[in-house]
Amino acid sequence: MANYAQESSVSSVLTTANDTTLLHELDASLQLAIAAATAADERKAADITLLRVSDVSTLADYFVIVTGFSKAQVRAIAGSIKDNVAEALQRTPIRTEGQSEGSWTLQDYGDVIVHILMPQEREFYNLEAFWGHAERIDFAAIDQWAKAPH
Repeated sequence: MANYAQESSVSSVLTTANDTTLLHELDASLQLAIAAATAADERKAADITLLRVSDVSTLADYFVIVTGFSKAQVRAIAGSIKDNVAEALQRTPIRTEGQSEGSWTLQDYGDVIVHILMPQEREFYNLEAFWGHAERIDFAAIDQWAKAPH
């Protein structure tokens, strides 16, 4: 899958901030996006992508897009995100769609929209290309920074 989104400077800020920038100092929407991505990662989601869409859309500030390889895994990822975000940030989705079908689940938190897709759906809809003009946040760099000793 082609990566059309521009890479963000958020990860470079995190890795060059001499350990003074903490995740809790980031804006609330980015905190929620990172919490959702982290929960998805814990359930072995693949191709975790964060897009900052606030400059190109009024739908949300961030999209989190992840892949699950079975309907059961898509549901497990969705459940993990819901539980972890509720516990960490006291937020629940305003709306959840597609959970019964299990091939594409959408969790709408208002400022963050989480898409959990099976590989076929992710390839077909190619949200990263559709939102290619949005800024891409490097979750892997954020995750490495968060796990490093400080």
